[in-house]
Amino acid sequence: MLIRPIRSEEKDLYNQVVNHPLQSWQWGEFRQKTGLKVARVGFFKQGQLYKGLTVTFHPLPLINKNVGYCPKGFMPDEEQLAVLKQLAEQHQALFIKLEPNIGNKVGEPSAHEQVGRFLLANDATPGRPLFTKYTFQVDLTQSEDKLFANLASKTRYNVRLARKKGVQIFENTSKQGMNQYLEILQETIKRQGFYAHTPEYFQTMWQELGDSGMLRIFHAVYQNNILASWVMFLFNNVLYYPYGASRNMHREVMASNLMMWEMIRFGKEQNCTKLDMWGSLGPKPNENHPWYGFHRFKRGYGGDLIEFLGTYDLVANWPMYKLFRIAENLRWKLLRLKTKLRI
Repeated sequence: MLIRPIRSEEKDLYNQVVNHPLQSWQWGEFRQKTGLKVARVGFFKQGQLYKGLTVTFHPLPLINKNVGYCPKGFMPDEEQLAVLKQLAEQHQALFIKLEPNIGNKVGEPSAHEQVGRFLLANDATPGRPLFTKYTFQVDLTQSEDKLFANLASKTRYNVRLARKKGVQIFENTSKQGMNQYLEILQETIKRQGFYAHTPEYFQTMWQELGDSGMLRIFHAVYQNNILASWVMFLFNNVLYYPYGASRNMHREVMASNLMMWEMIRFGKEQNCTKLDMWGSLGPKPNENHPWYGFHRFKRGYGGDLIEFLGTYDLVANWPMYKLFRIAENLRWKLLRLKTKLRI
């Protein structure tokens, strides 16, 4: 076996062996443009690339150290951890956060506990999640009639209502489309009081991904007004719903309900095997949770609830890592207080 950095001329081969847009070559290029250091590693057998991994390194202020992040990678094993430990040393990282793209339908047998024990025995510890541990995934290999029948009765009613009222769904994967998304996103942030990436982050994302076919922007339009705008990812026959924004006007026409149904239809047109809704609550959600409305909305589309392996920090410097976690916990307490007080 040969393990080495990926070269730029191998980017198409690399994309074929990774299984999530956040591991794609284009995503790494985008993150470099936002100021991060990016490491890409390929795993070769008999000269053939069969696995790949991207890690981004995020600087920590004041202490001249970094934190690594490896989102949605392949199943952790000894080879992967050895490579990650080398990268942590090369990039002066306190730890590398792992959130593997390893998931199972809730209620079905999984290897999560076994893999978790392996990680704990090899310098990893449970970390603060950036991705939720759960998501809904819709099987797009089913017929359109079957998919529509799988919708909750209220969701089917809302989709039909939106169509009857004249809501229309358009794609506008252009600079204008991204600017329209950002305008609606600012309204959504102000109304719902959550944090989001900066406009510059999304503009850079469009610049790097807009021509790749991986990033797609859709609008739900009613009476010449854009009521909802979504940024979707399309990668290796899977459609993802990572970013959405909506206006508070004309909520009675159920534009977002029609948008999700049309994304299901779009995914089928693109020969996707599934739609990943990018996050949800768990199997017994708290109805008072601030995300419960999003969870209930996504649940209405008849997908399977998927549980991922979870979040682990592969630690390279335990004394400094422990200090970092204390500071991180304090920071999140202050952010929650700020949100509560709406400072």
